[in-house]
Amino acid sequence: MTESPDPQLSQEFRERALHDAVSGLRDRDPMASASRAFVPWQRNLLIVLAVAAVICVVLFPIPTLIAATAVSTLAYVLTLIDRLIIFRRGLPAEAIHTVSDEEALAIADADLPTYTVLMPAYNETEVIAQLIAAMSALDYPKDKLQILLLLEEDDTTTIEAAAAAGVDEVATVVLVPAADPRTKPKACNYGLHLATGDIVTIYDAEDIPEPLQLRRVAATFARLDPKVACVQAKLAFRNGTQNLLTGWFTVEYGVWFSYLLPGLMRIKAPIPLGGTSNHLRRSVLDEIGAWDPFNVTEDADLGVRIAAEGYTTAVLDSTTLEEANSDAINWLRQRSRWYKGYLQTWLVHTRRPLRLWRQIGSLAFLRFTLLLAGTPIVACLNMVFWFITLTWLLGQPLSIGRIFPPLVYYPALICLVFGNAVTVYLNLIGCREGRDPRLLLACLTVPLYWLLMSVAAIKGCWQLLHNPSYWEKTFHGLDESEPESSGSEPPRPQPFSPGGAR
Repeated sequence: MTESPDPQLSQEFRERALHDAVSGLRDRDPMASASRAFVPWQRNLLIVLAVAAVICVVLFPIPTLIAATAVSTLAYVLTLIDRLIIFRRGLPAEAIHTVSDEEALAIADADLPTYTVLMPAYNETEVIAQLIAAMSALDYPKDKLQILLLLEEDDTTTIEAAAAAGVDEVATVVLVPAADPRTKPKACNYGLHLATGDIVTIYDAEDIPEPLQLRRVAATFARLDPKVACVQAKLAFRNGTQNLLTGWFTVEYGVWFSYLLPGLMRIKAPIPLGGTSNHLRRSVLDEIGAWDPFNVTEDADLGVRIAAEGYTTAVLDSTTLEEANSDAINWLRQRSRWYKGYLQTWLVHTRRPLRLWRQIGSLAFLRFTLLLAGTPIVACLNMVFWFITLTWLLGQPLSIGRIFPPLVYYPALICLVFGNAVTVYLNLIGCREGRDPRLLLACLTVPLYWLLMSVAAIKGCWQLLHNPSYWEKTFHGLDESEPESSGSEPPRPQPFSPGGAR
C-alpha cells in the first residue's frame, strides 16, 4: 500500500476538507447541486400543473381522465420500446469489455497506475472481517494501492470493531467529521482529499470484488480512448437464492448489468452508474466536481455529469459480489432511496434543459428522461392502473369504461399483454445469464416484485417532497449464505446463444 495519510490531520485541514465535501459542488455550480430539490421555476410549474389538473378534473372530469390515461399509456409505450432497443444493443458479446486473466496478469507492476479504493461504511460491524478478506485478496501491487476505510467519527461501534479486527493491516481508517448531510457521497468527497491514486473506485463494506478486477480496469483504460472517464464493473449477488425477494433482486441485476448498461454504453447515452465498483479517472473527478453529497443516488448523478461533459463510460465483464436485501422492509428503504435519487438527478439536470440537450443530444436526452424520471413515475402509475383494473374486474363501473375509448384502450391493452410478457421474458434471460435454475420461480412471480417497486416509488416520491436528502440506511449481514471465498474469482456468466450474442 502507499504511505498512509497522517492520522493526526490538522484541524484546519479537516475543516477545509469537510467544507469542500459538503459544499464544494454547490459553491462551484449551485444549479448542479441537489441541496435544493426544486428550483423556483420547477416548484412554480409543479404547483401550476397540480392546480390546473384539479380544476380540469372538477370542470371536465371525463375528458381530463381520458387525456391523463392517454399520456400515461404513451409513457408506457415509449418506455417499453426504448427498453427493448437498449436491451437489443446490449446483447452482442462485444457490448461489454472483456480482459482475460492472462492479459490482466501480463501487465508489469511498474506499468500499472496508482489506485485508491474508497470504502465508506456506517454501522457496519457485521461485515468488517469480510471487508478485510476481500481487500486482502485483491491482486495489485501494494506500493500502488491505497485503501481508505471511511468511517463517521461518531460511529464508535464500527471504529472499535475495525480496530479489533486489525483492519489497519489492509486499509487506512479515515474518520469523517460528523456533519449533515449524513450520506455516502459526503464521505467519499472527504476521502478524496486523502486519495493518492490516478484511478479511484468505491466498494461498499460488504463487497467481494473478484481479485483481478483492478488489473482488468487498468488494462481497459489503457486500451480505450482517454475520453472514457469511468469503467463500471458488474454487480451480482452471492445470496440470490436465499428467498424469493433476493431471487427477484438477483434476476433484476442480471438484466441490468449484463444487458441494459452495456446497451446504454453502445448507444452513448448517460449511464446511471452502480453505487459501487465504478472505477474513475481521478483527473475527471476533479474536473467535474466529484460527488453531490445531497443526492441520494450520487452514482446516477455522476454518470449524467460524465456524459454531459463529453466523457463516456465503459462496462467491464468483472464481477463484484454483494449481499441482496433479504428483508422486505430493508429492501423498501433502499429502493425508495434509489427512486427518490433518480428523480433528484432528473430534476437537477433539467434545471437547464436546453444546455443538457445540446450537450448530450436529443435521443440521449429522451432516454435520460425515460430512465431517470420515467422509472419511478411509471412504478407509481402501476399502482393506479392496477387499482383501475381491479375495480373493473370486480364491478365493471361505466365510468372506467368511459376513460378508455378505443384510441386509448388498444395501446393500453398492448402494454398490459405484450409489455408484461416482454418483461417476464427479459427476466428469464437474466435468469439464464446467472445459470441458476433456482431463480426460475422468481422470474415467473415477478409481478409481485412490481407491487413492491410501486410501494417503494410512492414512498420515494413522498420523501422527495419533505425530506429529499435523507439517506435511509440499508442494513447488511442479513444473508444466510456462506460468503464465497474472496480468494477465488466469482462465477463468470457464460454465452447462451450463438452468433456473437451473450
